[in-house]
Amino acid sequence: MDIIDIFNEVKGNVQGIYRSRLQTQVLLSLLNGKRSLAELRDITGSSSQALIPKIRILESKALIMPTDHGYYLTPMGEVFAGKISDSVITMGVLDKFKSFWEEHYLEGIPSPLRNNIGCLYNSEIISDRSVEIFNVYNNYLKMLSEADQIYGVTSIMGEGHAEMLAQRVLEGVPVELIITPEVARELQRPPYRDQIDTLSTFSNFKIMVCDVDLMTGFTVTDKCISLGLYRSDGVTYDTTTDIFSYDEKAIGWGERLFDHYRKRSRAIQF
Repeated sequence: MDIIDIFNEVKGNVQGIYRSRLQTQVLLSLLNGKRSLAELRDITGSSSQALIPKIRILESKALIMPTDHGYYLTPMGEVFAGKISDSVITMGVLDKFKSFWEEHYLEGIPSPLRNNIGCLYNSEIISDRSVEIFNVYNNYLKMLSEADQIYGVTSIMGEGHAEMLAQRVLEGVPVELIITPEVARELQRPPYRDQIDTLSTFSNFKIMVCDVDLMTGFTVTDKCISLGLYRSDGVTYDTTTDIFSYDEKAIGWGERLFDHYRKRSRAIQF
């Protein structure tokens, strides 16, 4: 049975809840724990007369249960409300950064992480501007300077980035980089070669090569993530616009993205 067949079987229940603002808001509100009727009134901006019939419907579907002076989600309700929450936050991040996604090669983010892109909601777009032409670069260097650990994936390399990373390694900060074979060859030439020879003696520095196409460039630290993508043509890497976030969920997403590429990479020795 494919997904359309399943939808046709359950569309009454699905549409019944999604069409009801109050039912959806009640379920989402209860994800954070038990709520009283008064709290649900405040959250939804509705009266008891409007809320109670919707609550009774959710009770009849075994999605919520009454308790002393309030309501809570049943296990089935937790599953269903969690899926609604995922849909809402995914739509939220796609809409919030709509221009960015339209202008960039979203396929550069692997499918498993793309499906969890809602984790980036509490982020901001940093772009170079005519009055601040190095805005992205300066924010990136600031992020590196504040980090206590650094994980990076890149298909490009610049002297300024390399110098800051080298400085942090010398200061004892753990740094792991995943690069393309092309960047690996570039690092064996001046001005990078001397830096690599020095850094290779430090146990807190690790560099790996990924033979899978890296259609993104990002760095995740213990405090921040910076995400860059290729332009929508899939050919030109955009150095002028990044997504930055200091949010824990976004950082966790970045760590999982790094781990995705780490599993597909091999350590190299220069």
